[in-house]
Amino acid sequence: MKKKSQSPFDSFSALSLFLPSGLLDYFDLVNGVTQDTCFILYLEEKPVIPDEYSHLSLHSKGFFPEIEVQDFPIRGKAVYLRIKRRRWETPSTSQTYSRDWNLVATGTRITAEFGAFLKDLLRQSCS
Repeated sequence: MKKKSQSPFDSFSALSLFLPSGLLDYFDLVNGVTQDTCFILYLEEKPVIPDEYSHLSLHSKGFFPEIEVQDFPIRGKAVYLRIKRRRWETPSTSQTYSRDWNLVATGTRITAEFGAFLKDLLRQSCS
């Protein structure tokens, strides 16, 4: 009987099982807090210039205000994702840009779960 090869199971793989599929493609987990009733995960958008602005000379100018999205519970505790979306700026005009999450949702192959997450992210960032 031929034994199947197994890939190593690292912490990134483990974490990705508990978060919306595709989330860690765009965000880095920078902190996590465990409380009696919930887990709070802090995520920052990766410092990668969005494809739709790759023709511009952009520099990271920090983040937009943090937003909170509630995810599915883990082990009976609520899960809150505190998300910071990156702000980009052109030095010559000081115009700011950010990733167009509508393009991410329609232009890539994403899971329904990540699509729902993006809808929630867009809804909260517009309010």
